[in-house]
Amino acid sequence: MPTAFPLTDVRLLAGPFQAAQERDAKWLLSLHADSLLAKFRTDAGLRPKAVHYDGWESQGIAGHSLGHYLSACAQMYAATGEVKFKERAAYIVSELMACQSARKDGRLTAFADADRIFGEIARGEIRSQGFDLNGSWVPWYTLHKLFAGLLDTHQWCGNTDALKVAERLADWAIDVTKNLDETKWQKMLACEHGGINESLAELSQRTGQAKYLALARKFDHKAILDPLGRGDGGILAGKHGNTQIPKIVGAARLYELTHEERWKTIATTFWSTVVHEHSYAMGGHGLGEYFGQPRKLSARLGAATCETCNTYNMLKLTTHLFAWEPKAEYADFMERAQWNHILASQSPVNGSVCYFVSLAPGGTKAFQSLDHDFTCCVGTGMENHARYGAGLYYHDDSQLWVNLYVASEVHWREKGVTLRQETRFPEEQSTRLTLTCHQPTALTLRLRKPWWVSGKLVVKVNGKTEALTPEADGYVAVKRTWKTGDTLSLKLPLALTTEPMPDNPKRVAALYGPIVLAGELGAASAPTPTRIPVFLTEGKPLESALKPATKRLTFETKQGTVRPAPLTFSPFYAIHDKRYSVYFDLFTKDEWAAQEARYRAEEAEAKALAARTADYLAIGEMQPERDHQLKGERTESGDFNSRKWRHATDGGWFSFVLKTAGDGPQDLILTYWGSDRGNRVFDILVDGTKLATQTLENNKPEVFFDQAYPLPAELLKGKKTITVRLQAHPGKWAGGLYGARVVKK
Repeated sequence: MPTAFPLTDVRLLAGPFQAAQERDAKWLLSLHADSLLAKFRTDAGLRPKAVHYDGWESQGIAGHSLGHYLSACAQMYAATGEVKFKERAAYIVSELMACQSARKDGRLTAFADADRIFGEIARGEIRSQGFDLNGSWVPWYTLHKLFAGLLDTHQWCGNTDALKVAERLADWAIDVTKNLDETKWQKMLACEHGGINESLAELSQRTGQAKYLALARKFDHKAILDPLGRGDGGILAGKHGNTQIPKIVGAARLYELTHEERWKTIATTFWSTVVHEHSYAMGGHGLGEYFGQPRKLSARLGAATCETCNTYNMLKLTTHLFAWEPKAEYADFMERAQWNHILASQSPVNGSVCYFVSLAPGGTKAFQSLDHDFTCCVGTGMENHARYGAGLYYHDDSQLWVNLYVASEVHWREKGVTLRQETRFPEEQSTRLTLTCHQPTALTLRLRKPWWVSGKLVVKVNGKTEALTPEADGYVAVKRTWKTGDTLSLKLPLALTTEPMPDNPKRVAALYGPIVLAGELGAASAPTPTRIPVFLTEGKPLESALKPATKRLTFETKQGTVRPAPLTFSPFYAIHDKRYSVYFDLFTKDEWAAQEARYRAEEAEAKALAARTADYLAIGEMQPERDHQLKGERTESGDFNSRKWRHATDGGWFSFVLKTAGDGPQDLILTYWGSDRGNRVFDILVDGTKLATQTLENNKPEVFFDQAYPLPAELLKGKKTITVRLQAHPGKWAGGLYGARVVKK
C-alpha cells in the first residue's frame, strides 16, 4: 500500500500554489495567539492575555479557530521549514497545558456554558435538534478541531506536550460519556460532531492506548454510517454536507487501524456518491451547505454553493482512498478540486478566503475578513494553502507516484533520491522531472495520465521518447535504474471541453484541460446582471463558440454565438474581483426565440419581488436559521425537490425573526409545497398575535406556491423586526415551510 510523502519532504516551487502558500503564511503570522486563547483561559479561571476575536469566536462555537490555527501553523512549518510557525504552535500548547492545570479535569473549552452542557451529558440528559446539543452549538465538533490541532502539532513539530494535552482531553471525554447507553449516544450524535472519531483513532495509534480507539468507535452515527456501510449513498440526499464528511474521514482511519470492511465500504461509497452524483465541474458540491437529490444539479446554482470546508475534507478523504487503491480517478479529483475550488477560494490580493464559492449566474466570490469572521471555512482556509504538498507524491518500497503536475520537489530520504518537477502549467503544456540520486537507484516512476489528455501520454526519458501505455490504474510506469541528472519530460496538451449538468445537457461549463473557465460579467462591485448571456450554438458544443484571446489562458466568444453581448472566459481560480458565470445555457436560434419571452417575464417577477423584500429566511439552512434566531420544539428540517423545508410535528412549533420595512403596508409571504397534505393544520402568529390558520391539503398540486398574509398596521408600528411563529394544532403538523419573507405592498 503506497504512502503519501510527508509535508516535510515536499516543497512547492514558483507557481500559483507557492504564491497562495506564501499569502497564507503571511496571514497566519498576522493573527494573535493570545486572542485565540482568550476564552480558553477564561473557562479555566485564568485572566485572558488579550481580547478574544469576534465573529464565530464570540459565539457558541468559540474555540474552533484555535484548533484550525494550530493545524495550520504545524502544517506550514512542515511545508516550509519556517521556525516561527513551530514556535507559535509551541506557545499555544504551553498555554493549553496551563489551562488544563488550572481546571484539573483535563477539559479545554472556550464556548459558554460548558460546565452545564457536559454535566448534563454526563448524567445522560441529551437534547438535540441537529445543530445544537443541550442548547450549545456543536461542542464535539469544536473539540475535534482542538484534538486535530494538537495531533498535527505533535506530528509536524515533534511537540510531545501536544500529545500529552490531547491524552488528558481524551481521558476527560471518556469520563463524560462513560454512562451513556447506545440510545443516548445516537441521540447525541444527531448533533454535528466533526471528525472526532478520526482524532481519537489517531490518538490510539500514537499512544498505543486501546481506550481511545474504543471511544472512537462510539462516535458511530448509525443513521448515516449504517446505510453507507451497506453501499447506499442515497442517504445523503437532503443532508448537511460537512456534518458528514469529517466522520467519513474518521471511518477511513478506523478501517486502516482495524481492517474492518464496514469502515472501508462507508468511505468508498461516500466518496463515489459525492464525486459522481453531487459535485459540480469545479470539484465542490452542495447548495446552502446541503446535498440535493443525486444528479440533480442544474437548478442548484446559487451564491451559497460549494462550501470550502467540504472540499477540504473531501481532499483529506481522497488521500486515504488513494493509499488503499492508487488509481488516477482519485488524483484526477485532487487536481480538479485543488485548482478550481481550493486555489479559487483565496484572494490573490491579501490571502482572505471564501466560505462559499458562488456558482450563481452573475455571482461574485465573497471573501471573508482576515481577523473578524472566523467561520468554519476561515478555519479550514488557514490550513488549505499549507496543505498543497499533501497527496502530490506517493511511494511504496520501489515505486514513486507523480499525481499532480505542479512545480514542486520531493525528497525520498530512504532512497537518497530527490525528484524536482519544473513546470509553468497550465501556462505551458508540459512538465520536466529531474532526478538527483546519492547513488544509482532502481525504481519505477508512475506518471498519471490525466483524464483530459486525449491519445497517448508523450513521455521522454533523457530526451528519448518512450512508448508507454497507461495501465489499468491510469498511470504509465517508467522503470529503470536512475542516476543524478536523469530527466523525464511530459507533454500535457490542453484542449477546450465542456461538462454538462447531469440533469440538463444544455447547461454546461467550459474547461481548458482540468482548468474550469468562467465567463466574465463585469466588476464585482457592479449590480448583478439582469440578463445572463446564453449561447446560440445550433446544437454544437460550447467550445465551438470560443476562440483563444490575446492573453494566455483566456478565450473570447465568436461573433454571433452569444446573446446579449460577447464574453471573455478566464480561469476560474484567477477571478477574484469580477462577476462571472461558470455554467451557461445552450440554445438553437429557434429554441431561444421560444424561451426568451418566458425568461423575461420570470426575471421581471423575481426582480420585483426582491426589490419589495425587507428580509428573507432560507428555511432549513443552518446559518440563515441562526441569523434569524430560529427556535422550536418537535421541529425538524429536510430537503425536497432541491428546496429546504422545516416543519413541526405533534403540536410542535418553530419561530424566527424577520426584519420589517418599517411602517406602511406589508405582507408576510410563506412558501409551501402544493402537494403537501394530511394533518397539516397550524396557526401563524406574529409577536404572539394570531395572523391566520393555515391548512395544507393538496392546495396546488406539484408546484411550490407563495401564500401572502397581510400584516396589520398595529403589529408593525414602530418595529424593526417581528417574530413569526408557526404553531401546530394539537396532534397536527406545522408546515412544511420552504421559505419566508416580509415584503412591501
